[in-house]
Amino acid sequence: MKFSVIISTYNSPQWLEKVLWGYQCQVDGGFEVVIADDGSSEETRQLIAAFKSASGFPIRHVWHEDDGFRKWQIVNRAIETAEGEYLIFTDGDCIPHPGLVRTHREFARPSRFLSGGYCKLPMETSKAIGRDDIVSGRAFSLGWLKRHGYSFTPKWLKIAAPQSGFSGLLNRLTPAARTFNGNNASCFKSDALRVRGFDERIRYGGGDREFGYRLQHAGVSPYVIRYSTVCLHLDHPRSYKSAEVRRENMAMIEETLRTRRIETAFGISEPS
Repeated sequence: MKFSVIISTYNSPQWLEKVLWGYQCQVDGGFEVVIADDGSSEETRQLIAAFKSASGFPIRHVWHEDDGFRKWQIVNRAIETAEGEYLIFTDGDCIPHPGLVRTHREFARPSRFLSGGYCKLPMETSKAIGRDDIVSGRAFSLGWLKRHGYSFTPKWLKIAAPQSGFSGLLNRLTPAARTFNGNNASCFKSDALRVRGFDERIRYGGGDREFGYRLQHAGVSPYVIRYSTVCLHLDHPRSYKSAEVRRENMAMIEETLRTRRIETAFGISEPS
């Protein structure tokens, strides 16, 4: 089964480069990368062009002009462009564990979506990670992370668990919500098309969860792999956060839950 990894990005080429290094180091090579670009500048285009010629996997660059936060619109175009039967969704600031694609492949099942984990790094650690740290795997070593500014947190368990043999138990016991988290989640392309993708009205905050609720209404159940594979979430400013936007987003999410809506009228068009 062919996989497509959909990576959303916007004007963060230094972070996107580290993420693409991470996909070059995957132990499972049966995938393509589709970059959903919400209007980045020429620097990002040049970076992607360089990776296209050097990577061991196909890369597609789906781009539209910068006109404010339109992430879900470009992600929907990426879904349509993707050639894989199965889609992994992530962001251009999330370095994947070397086994991320393999783990999603291992747990993928019909009528299921997967909810993976991430660890949010401080800026000091985010800047310290270089190509050699990713290629060698030491960026996923707790000792290396601690020496480079990532102080102890209970989330260290997400990094340690895949090697501990207790990841399955931790996945079952975690009190975290079984939501679709766009930095490390996956589903069949046919299911994404069934619900007509992401709701393009939703701005920053919650569009991925709303998508997951509609998947559940369509009979696609969440399955937690939070402690089976992880991304290192690089730090960045979030100047686009807004209390007003959050209220508007929550109103749309609550409507989806209340009506048990499956499809969105503001997403991928139905086939003609």
